[in-house]
Amino acid sequence: MTLIATPQSMHFSAPLGLQSGASIREYALTYETYGRLNAARDNAVLICHALNASHHVAGVHAGQDRSEGWWDNMIGPGKPVDTERFFVIGINNLGSCFGSTGPMHPNPDPGQIYGADFPVVTVEDWVNAQALLLDALGVHRLEAVMGGSLGGMQALSWTLQYPERVRHAVVVASAPNLSAENIAFNEVARRAIVSDPDFHGGHFYRHGVVPRRGLRIARMIGHITYLSDDVMNQKFGRELRQAVSENAGGYRFSTQDVEFQIESYLRHQGDKFSEDFDANTYLLITRALDYFDPASAFGGDLTLALARACCKFLLVSFTTDWRFAPARSRELVKALLENRRDVSYAEIDAPHGHDAFLLDDARYLGVVRSYFERVGGSAS
Repeated sequence: MTLIATPQSMHFSAPLGLQSGASIREYALTYETYGRLNAARDNAVLICHALNASHHVAGVHAGQDRSEGWWDNMIGPGKPVDTERFFVIGINNLGSCFGSTGPMHPNPDPGQIYGADFPVVTVEDWVNAQALLLDALGVHRLEAVMGGSLGGMQALSWTLQYPERVRHAVVVASAPNLSAENIAFNEVARRAIVSDPDFHGGHFYRHGVVPRRGLRIARMIGHITYLSDDVMNQKFGRELRQAVSENAGGYRFSTQDVEFQIESYLRHQGDKFSEDFDANTYLLITRALDYFDPASAFGGDLTLALARACCKFLLVSFTTDWRFAPARSRELVKALLENRRDVSYAEIDAPHGHDAFLLDDARYLGVVRSYFERVGGSAS
């Protein structure tokens, strides 16, 4: 059964106060829903997206090729998050480039494109905006909130900002904050973008250009960190491109040509990303990742920070995910258990690195399915 998804947009006139002290008004959030909200309005599941994803979580868009939702293997009729039982909501984050108001849109005050003037947003700001949209949909309590990576941070933040509105939280391949190494990777990617001559201080729209070179490099850096060494070796190893390997001498010994398959793959990913993603959005979202740290207001004490959470939790990590390592999930488990919260934890021995949370691992999907089978929820 093919799930047909229809993007929708909701406009908000009232200013939204942001953690930075700034505010934004006259903004819109793009979202999709799957399944049906029941009469009791208690079967809603919010899915929070990661860095380069969007509200299009599951299904396909009518009449469009290659439009499958980014978590379609997880969400839909008969899938681990079953849309025959649950009313699933995907919301594009404020500042994104996939429909919700972001740097690509007009600033209502000066009447020009926001560009670099778009205000800094945080995970907490996104959660507040999501709560407003849910209010408008008549969803005042979530049966579950779920996300992977940056989406997992949002799910965790929901349990702290609106503890009374969440019954279950599913946090996958995530962390209570970024390590210094992760922040370093984000900064190198940002420098690649802002150093691009076409960046123009973030106001490249006015010049009719896009900093594609910087975006390509940023994506290539990110993609390396999403894969494990085992997967890279298995998929590519030291294999040369066919045109190169057919040469009598093998290597061209060139500093410019693409000779190895891994080089070709990374350049393809970079080219594709530079066509689809907005440079200012990349800067905004990676900064939101860097800033997230709920324990910072409690002297670094994660146990104290998580004391506000009162829902049940499922946490999942993957052994080869070195960007959001299992040790980071175990920090969350430990802090929640010290608060005597109901916690389930699965550490999946998977070779795929950070990308494992998006892939078809039967053990992983089985863990999530089993958890949601125990979660309340009915379409009637």
